[in-house]
Amino acid sequence: MCGICGELRFDDRPADLAAVARMTGRLHRRGPDHGGSYSDGALGFGHRRLSIIDLSERSNQPLVDQELGLALVFNGTIYNYPELRAQLKAKGYHFFSDGDSEVILKAYREWGAEAPERFHGMFAFAIWDMRERTLFLARDRFGIKPLYWARDGARFRFASSLQALLAGGGVDRSLDPEALHFQFTLHGVVPAPRTVLRGVRKLEPGHWLRIDAEGREQQAAYWQLDLTGPPPQRDEEEWVEATRELLTRAVRRRNEIADVPVGVLLSGGLDSSLLVALLCELGKENLHTFTIGFEDQPEEVGNEFEYSDQVVERYQPLHHKFLVPNDEVLSRLPEAVDAMAEPMFGQDAVAFYLLSEQVSREIKVVQSGQGADEVFGGYFWYPRIMTDREGSCADRLRRHYFDRDHSEYLRMVTPEFQVGDLTYDFVARKLAETGAEDCIDAVLGVDVTTFIVDDPVKRVDNMTMAWGLEARVPFLDHELVELVARCPAEIKFRSGGKHLLKRIARGLVPDAVIDRPKGYFPMPALKYVRGAFLEFMKDILDSRACRERGVYQRSYIEMLLAAPEMHHTRIQGSKLWQLALLELWLQRNVDSIPGN
Repeated sequence: MCGICGELRFDDRPADLAAVARMTGRLHRRGPDHGGSYSDGALGFGHRRLSIIDLSERSNQPLVDQELGLALVFNGTIYNYPELRAQLKAKGYHFFSDGDSEVILKAYREWGAEAPERFHGMFAFAIWDMRERTLFLARDRFGIKPLYWARDGARFRFASSLQALLAGGGVDRSLDPEALHFQFTLHGVVPAPRTVLRGVRKLEPGHWLRIDAEGREQQAAYWQLDLTGPPPQRDEEEWVEATRELLTRAVRRRNEIADVPVGVLLSGGLDSSLLVALLCELGKENLHTFTIGFEDQPEEVGNEFEYSDQVVERYQPLHHKFLVPNDEVLSRLPEAVDAMAEPMFGQDAVAFYLLSEQVSREIKVVQSGQGADEVFGGYFWYPRIMTDREGSCADRLRRHYFDRDHSEYLRMVTPEFQVGDLTYDFVARKLAETGAEDCIDAVLGVDVTTFIVDDPVKRVDNMTMAWGLEARVPFLDHELVELVARCPAEIKFRSGGKHLLKRIARGLVPDAVIDRPKGYFPMPALKYVRGAFLEFMKDILDSRACRERGVYQRSYIEMLLAAPEMHHTRIQGSKLWQLALLELWLQRNVDSIPGN
């Protein structure tokens, strides 16, 4: 797990190594164990390493194979690298290290652009072919690992964070009005390739990009979730057993493929509790688990200790429990915003940031339950969409999921940032492209391949990597996702949703955890905005920077401030927090970075 960056010039000039060094420096927290660089004329690479597999110097990066004429920078983990290594050895390749990074190099030389199809894991990498003078980049199927890029007529740059690209200089920092429409409609999700800044783009999940020294580009998808055709003919027991087998394998792989201990972020919900149970069933010893909680609000409890404690009592892991007071949340909030590669509206981003700080003091790798709700159907809006029969599938998704209707968005932003209802058009197109016969299958398909990438998945990566902590997400194992996506909705949504996981967990996880209402990582102070948190947000929205930026109509801000506890989105996010968060992110991550 690491931070990567680089530059390729098209103008017959050598790579700007000073800019690459600035980008690399900005990625230090993602990889505190080692820093390295590489240059070859027009090409420059930077790398920061978090040592997880093959802790020796032989796996330091950039990784250069002069025999093959390839150089690599890589962020992530390839869980099937031992099998691929054996295949490549049988083909005559020789290895000088014991990690997964070198396997990527050999696999690319053997299979070219088809290599990512063979990788089982999470990854973002760039390979420089010294002979062909081409740069090849690829990103994993669910975008678990980030990959941002920027280009102009003279150069192409890439990095693991948007801030690293800005540190390199020469990037258009103006706001993208179309991206803002996504940001405020899909609660912080701006689907690739866009970001909120015009000059920064990101590689789509499941895609590769090749660019040569003249600036010619090729891009293609190497994976898509297949939802076409009738599902396999299995009864419920067969679906449960098939799911159990793949989930257990995913959990085992994410525990065994590491040369350091692996723990679990235990929230007290079904998903993370099941991870603990499965690891203990697999014989995992000295398992570290971590739980965080916050102060209660009158409307909502601020922790899930009642449930996580039951899992701890049953399995006796080495448990760490933290309770964070609200004044610490508020004082540390700007730090968490600094760690966001893009503005994140999810209130639990701050929780993940503070939890990751504590976890990183004990271990370097954890498994996390992110993705389970999207894959297995755990959110409350899914049944509402299923029972709604009015209009198109996109109409139903908009009614139960969008943060704002288009008319409200137009009241929120000033004329300079007003655009057409492009989020609805995008969603309608993506739903149709799934090829699913049923609306709910299409919704789940778009959620797990598009929405999840820029909400919970990005949040977990950014907040954990800010502390040099690697988070692994077994519920987003692509073979598991492919299986569950074909399971009929009437099975998935039995017992109130996540039926397959509930069946697997029964007998392994306390019944109280399985049968509890769906919970969310609680951060009540950012949902029911009052007191010091309200004053904090008022100050942001009344700041000179916010007024001069001119994104929001003041009448809309005043409406929210008149009743800040009342204005929530359809999925229970604070609209006031959303406005304040974007402005705070811009002030701390765009306005504050020198150079252009």
